Amino acid sequence: MSAFRRAKLSSILLRTLVASFALAGLAFGAENPLGEIMTNSDGAITNSPVDGVTLRYIEVNDITMRIAEAGDDGPLVLLAHGWPESWYSWRHQLKYLSELGYRVVAPDMRGYGGTDAPIAVDDYNIENIAADMVGILDHLGEERAVMVGHDWGAIVAWQTVQFYPNRFDGLIAMSVPFAGRQERSPMVEWRETFGDNFYYILYHNEPNGVAEREYDSNPRELLSRLYLSPRSPRESPAITDPRASAGGWIGRLGAPKSLPSWLSAFDLNYFVGEFERAGFRGGVNYYRNFHRNWELTESLKNAHIGIPTLFIAGERDVVIGGASEARLQGAMSRVVNDLRGVILVPEVGHWVQQEAPDVVNQAMSDFLTDANIIP
Repeated sequence: MSAFRRAKLSSILLRTLVASFALAGLAFGAENPLGEIMTNSDGAITNSPVDGVTLRYIEVNDITMRIAEAGDDGPLVLLAHGWPESWYSWRHQLKYLSELGYRVVAPDMRGYGGTDAPIAVDDYNIENIAADMVGILDHLGEERAVMVGHDWGAIVAWQTVQFYPNRFDGLIAMSVPFAGRQERSPMVEWRETFGDNFYYILYHNEPNGVAEREYDSNPRELLSRLYLSPRSPRESPAITDPRASAGGWIGRLGAPKSLPSWLSAFDLNYFVGEFERAGFRGGVNYYRNFHRNWELTESLKNAHIGIPTLFIAGERDVVIGGASEARLQGAMSRVVNDLRGVILVPEVGHWVQQEAPDVVNQAMSDFLTDANIIP
């Protein structure tokens, strides 16, 4: 156990009590398929709620990571989740791909769930996160893998295969497209664009940890308002003033009138329990590295991605801003030499691999077969 984990032991154990009640389904009356919840010394859950998926801890890149695994043979598929998520975001893909004969691994990314959450902001820069991904391959004794990422995990995936082009046979990115390194820092662009108005990425970069304090105060309120589909019914938001000074993010998101069909009460409780224990600072620190990552990737400004690549997103994902398949294909083809396709799933929003698991699973399987990455 790292020194950081030992130092945080007492506070984490206290939060674990709260997480355990949520995971037992008390908040929503859900049954608890885990049975007796098993935790390690810092309260991180060690038994998996998904049949055929196991959880364990490995030492990678000077931190302890919790990884979910399914299948013990075949080509490795590495799944990187985004914000605010966990390995559990990949529950449908872990099971499906392993049954096809792949070895599938989904870590809690640095700062999330059962994985260490260093305090320093710079510990979450893209070089460190990419090294985490390759460190998992090294620990598992795998020379190569298929890199898959959603949301922030997609950003990690795009950059990791550029930093380590000889370690990956394929790339599947979801939600966040890539058209190469920008000429200007994205933080400069966003500050000029939004000025005094609220934008969640700028909010995450405000000083003194204001964003994580808000989210830590009520993880359920944040997650239940984010984990919705585009047409999910909501209450009116409490904050309608666009100025950043009017308040944080939770009040700007209308409360859900019900859970979407793809998210059960147990699913939400599991996610909530993970953040009640681990907190949000680690995940928010990724956003605090946008400018630093731009600086660190200067050497990649003319780099191309040569491996087979697939992009998947919900047609109504706000991240793609209404872009068509043709527009996305054109933008990414400038830096991706072997773009095998762009798939936009109709009527689906940001959480594409959870909202439309059957479509996503089939697309992933077809891509792997087409790229000759076959068990």
